[in-house]
Order: sequence, then structure tokens, then C-alpha cells
Amino acid sequence: MVKIQNETTYKMAMERIEELLPLVDDNTPMDDKNLVELDLLSALVADYEDEHYPIKSPSLVDAIKLRMYEMGLNQAKLSELLGVSPSRVSDYLTGRSEPTLKVARDISRKLNIDASIVLGV
Repeated sequence: MVKIQNETTYKMAMERIEELLPLVDDNTPMDDKNLVELDLLSALVADYEDEHYPIKSPSLVDAIKLRMYEMGLNQAKLSELLGVSPSRVSDYLTGRSEPTLKVARDISRKLNIDASIVLGV
């Protein structure tokens, strides 16, 4: 299989994928030429994006802020949930301080944030 070498080729592949998408659906036979081409182009594009546009893991601060938004929590409610002072939560959210292991465990469990994000690994 060929590899996408540059941004121009990448954009051309993306345009072709856009053309192919309306031509296939869940009922398209696996040997359909459009589906085969779409699968090949999608794999090439995915490889190119992994190399040139890697997605980093979110920071702990970003993950906490997102979860606070999703759960409708403000800093005061989060401090109650975690059993720490509001000023300590502020320190976590500004990056001035990192949580202790006990608080990190609570963040992971109570906010349902993956432990690898909480521990930064």
C-alpha cells in the first residue's frame, strides 16, 4: 500500500472520501469497488493523521473542567465532593498545585476520569 506523503495528497484523499461516503452504506457488499476504495483511503488518511496531527491526552485540569461542566459542578460543590477546601480546588484548576494520591483517587473515582490522566502517565 502507498503512503500519503504531503498535505496536498492528504487533501485530495479527503475530498475523494467525501465523494465516496454517499455511495456506500451498511448494506453495501464488501467487494463493492467504492467500499474497497473508501476503506483503503480511510486507512491511509488515518495513518497520515496519526503521524502529522497526533491527538494528545487531555491535561488533568482540562478533564476536571469538562467533568465539572458535564456534572453541573462549581468549585464549591467540587470541593465538597472531594473533601478539600475551595482554595485547594482553585489551586488544582490553575495548575498551582497537584492533588495528593488520596485526592487523585477521589478525582478518578468520583469524577470518572481515567487514572492515567489523573496521574499524568
